[in-house]
Amino acid sequence: MEIREIIDYLKAYDGPQIKLMEVCGTHTAAIFKNGIRSLISPKIKLISGPGCPVCVTPTAYIDKCAEYAMAENTELLTYGDMMKVPGTHGSLSDLKGDGAKVTLMYSPFEAVEKAEAHPDITYAVAAVGFETTAPSYALMIDEASKRGLTNIRLVTALKTVMPALKWICDNQPDIDGFICPGHVSVITGCEQYRYIADNYHKPMVVCGFEAEHILAVIYELVRQIERGEAKVVNLYKNAVRWEGNVKAQDILRKCFESGEAMWRGLGAIPDSGLYLTGEYAKYDGGSKGLVKDMKLPEGCSCGSVIIGKINPDECPMFGKACTPMDPYGPCMVSAEGACGIWYRNR
Repeated sequence: MEIREIIDYLKAYDGPQIKLMEVCGTHTAAIFKNGIRSLISPKIKLISGPGCPVCVTPTAYIDKCAEYAMAENTELLTYGDMMKVPGTHGSLSDLKGDGAKVTLMYSPFEAVEKAEAHPDITYAVAAVGFETTAPSYALMIDEASKRGLTNIRLVTALKTVMPALKWICDNQPDIDGFICPGHVSVITGCEQYRYIADNYHKPMVVCGFEAEHILAVIYELVRQIERGEAKVVNLYKNAVRWEGNVKAQDILRKCFESGEAMWRGLGAIPDSGLYLTGEYAKYDGGSKGLVKDMKLPEGCSCGSVIIGKINPDECPMFGKACTPMDPYGPCMVSAEGACGIWYRNR
């Protein structure tokens, strides 16, 4: 089917309202960049999901990272998108301005080189992400173990997507189908989505990031819903295999075990967190103790944005007391955060 025919069909759709969740923040950004909403019927509603790892990271995690940044003979390594996420006593960026030892990293393996060169310094690594980035942290810790390093700590807020999707289906039954995350699916494959399709009767379609990919996936979801079907379909075959990346899955199983994790907006979800296990547990930086406190600043609506209950511009603070330069909540911080994406494209 030609893309023009797909657009014509989606634009003319006049059936019952359909609500589709794009799980991945990168898809949210691509939908805005390509003007997808203007190409489909207003009866097809696209909502954002919990697919931004920074956005679902609880305040307690930021506070734990801050403890390391301020501790003696300790340095915190983090990616830049974590710097402005508000903690109880300010962000990591605020603390760095006050003299805390916070260093931006471009790869987790920088911790191995630093730890080997400076054995008197403990390097705490802020490990935040989903299955997409978790293998890189596993490989880093495995390498640290092989080199016999003892001065690395991994503070994990690593999560897996499927438990969150189950939570969404249990608590947001009006969602009709899911645009499945492309990057995560490269690692996990498509098989896992069968549980949602079979048990909740929700079509699940794996999506790439070009405009044509997204429109094709929306079309596939709409047609399945019209036919009363709930299938798992992979429309990102150039990057995603049905079984996923088996080697990446193996290193994850080797280094991590699953456990309860806290998600902003969703709460504590069993078996959704990844925690160091076995011989690697000695590198844990106190991650398991962070299953608590998901409080957001008073008036912040990030919890509702993350689960698709409201659009970002429905938050009374959006673009006023909360902007990318002065964020009040985490969804305005990350490049994958729905609020930041809506703000930049309004």
